Amino acid sequence: MAKQNVAEQFVDILVRAGVERLYGVVGDSLNPVVDAVRRTPGIEWVHVRHEETAAFAAGAEAQITGRLTACAGSCGPGNLHLINGLYDAHRSMAPVLALASQIPSSEIGLGYFQETHPDRLFTECSHYSELISSPEQMPRLLQTAIQHAIGRSGVSVVSLPGDIADRPAPAKAVETALVTSRPTVRPGDTEIDALVRMIDAADRVTLFCGSGTAGAHTEVMQLAEKVKSPVGHALRGKEWIQYDNPYDVGMSGLLGYGAAYEATHECDLLILLGTDFPYNAFLPDDVKIAQVDVRPEHLGRRSKLDLAVWGDVRETLRCLIPRVRAKNDRRFLDKMLKKHADALEGVVKAYTRKVEKHTPIHPEYVASVLDELADDDAVFTVDTGMCNVWAARYLTPNGRRRVIGSFSHGSMANALPMAIGAQFTDRRRQVVSMSGDGGFTMLMGDFLTLVQYDLPVKVVLFNNSSLSMVELEMLVAGLPSYGTTNKNPDFAAVARACGAYGVRVEKPKQLAGALKDAFRHKGPALVDVVTDPNALSIPPRISADMVTGFALSASKIVLDGGVGRMLQMARSNLRNVPRP
Repeated sequence: MAKQNVAEQFVDILVRAGVERLYGVVGDSLNPVVDAVRRTPGIEWVHVRHEETAAFAAGAEAQITGRLTACAGSCGPGNLHLINGLYDAHRSMAPVLALASQIPSSEIGLGYFQETHPDRLFTECSHYSELISSPEQMPRLLQTAIQHAIGRSGVSVVSLPGDIADRPAPAKAVETALVTSRPTVRPGDTEIDALVRMIDAADRVTLFCGSGTAGAHTEVMQLAEKVKSPVGHALRGKEWIQYDNPYDVGMSGLLGYGAAYEATHECDLLILLGTDFPYNAFLPDDVKIAQVDVRPEHLGRRSKLDLAVWGDVRETLRCLIPRVRAKNDRRFLDKMLKKHADALEGVVKAYTRKVEKHTPIHPEYVASVLDELADDDAVFTVDTGMCNVWAARYLTPNGRRRVIGSFSHGSMANALPMAIGAQFTDRRRQVVSMSGDGGFTMLMGDFLTLVQYDLPVKVVLFNNSSLSMVELEMLVAGLPSYGTTNKNPDFAAVARACGAYGVRVEKPKQLAGALKDAFRHKGPALVDVVTDPNALSIPPRISADMVTGFALSASKIVLDGGVGRMLQMARSNLRNVPRP
C-alpha cells in the first residue's frame, strides 16, 4: 500500500470528522489537497467561482445540519477571499474549518510571490488560526482546530504550505478520537434558585428569545404558560419561537412589529433567553433583567443584568419550570396580546391596498405570495438589506422551515451562496434565495455554480434597481441619496443565457404563476421581479438620531409596513384571552 502524503492524511481526518464537502477554488498551493479529495471516498470538492461564496456556503451548510463543514482557498489572494464569509460564519456560530493554503514553507517571511500570513489575518474571525510547519505537527493541529470549531461553535483556520501538504505523512501517526458534537450545559442550583426567586417575586414577566432557543420551543411555551408571560423574539429567534405560540407578541428592533417593545418595557422582570440582541436602545433600563446563555461572554454585554445564568436554554428551563410557582393573573399577558393584535391591524393595510394593480410591484406583496406558495419545509436564504425586512415581516415559521441570513455580520451578497450550501445538504428540499439586485450582482458569477451542479435553487430577485436600505440610512441621516442606483440587465435573460430557467415579472397578476412555474422546474431557476424602490413607508416621527446598523438612540420607532400572515396568528391568539 502506497504511503500517504500529508494532504491525504488531512482529508482522511476531515472525513472522520463528518465533513462531506470542501468548497473552494483550486490553485497550485491547494493542488495536493484537491487531488486527495478526488481520490477519497465520502468527500467531494465543490468548485465555486469565488472563495467568498465557498465560505458562505460552508457556513450555511453548518447552520442547516449542525455539523462541521469546510472550505478552502489557495495561497495569498485565494484564501483572502474567504474572509468575509468566514466572519459571517463565525458570528453566526457555525462550525466551519477553513483551509488557507500557504506559499512554500522555505519562503515564508521573505516577501515571496502572493505571500500573506493567514495564521495572523484570520485570528479575528476564528477561535483558532495556526500554521502547520511540519508533517509531524499536522494531525494534532488539525484535530485541535476541529475541536475548537465544534466545541466553541465557530470558525477554525488551518494554514498549510503546499510543499508540506505534498510531503510523506509521518509513519504510525496517532489516530486520536475526534469530538464531533457539543454537550449541553446545565447551570448550578444556586443560579436556578436565584432565577426562581426573581420569577416568583415578579407580577409581570416577559420572555425575549433569540437563536439560542433552538430546540427549546416546548420548554419556552411551558414556562410562558406557567408564569403567564408574553413571548417576544429577535430576528434570529423568529424561526425557533414564533410558531405554535399563543403568547407571541412579535419582534423587537427596527425591523420589529407588534407589542414586543411594550412587553419588554412594561414588565417587572425581563428574561433574555439565548439572545445576543445587539440593539441595546430597544432594551429597557428600568426593569429587572435576567439572562440565560450558553456562551458566558454574551452575558451582560448588552444591558445591565440583575442575574446572569450560564447554561443551555433548554436544560436551564427544564430545571427551572418544576420549581417556579404558577401564576394565575393573566392581565399583563392579555393586555400585551391585545396590543399586539391592534398593532398588526394598524399596519396590515400597507400590503393589502390595491397591490394587485400597483406597478412597480410592492415588494411586500412579493414576499407575501412567496410565503404562501413556498413549501412547508423550505429553506429561505435572505440577503441583507430590504430583503431582511420582507423576511422578518412576511415569512411564516412553522417549526420545519428554516430562515438563514447574515443577521449578525450584515454582509451583502450572502443569499445566493448560502443557498448553494443549503441545497447541497438535500437536493429534494426546496431552497429559495431571497436576493436583492445589489447583493445578487455582487456574487452573480456563482449563479453558474447552480447550473454547473444542477442545484435546484430558486432565486427570487427583488429588483428595485437601487441599494434601498442604504438610501433609507441616508434619509435618516438627513442626506440626499447618492451612489445607490443600479443600472440592471434583464436578469431572467441572464439566467437563461447561463442555462437556467428565467422569467421576468413586471405586473402583480403575473407573480403567482411565475413562482409556481419556477418551483415546478426541476433545476435552478430565477424569477426577476421588478419591485417598487419607494415601497417602504417611513414613520413621520423618525429621528435623525438614528444611527446606521439599525440602532436607535433617542427614537424607539420601528419601520412601518405590513406583516403578512402574522396578523392571522395574532387574531388566533386573542381567542385565548378570557372574555369578561
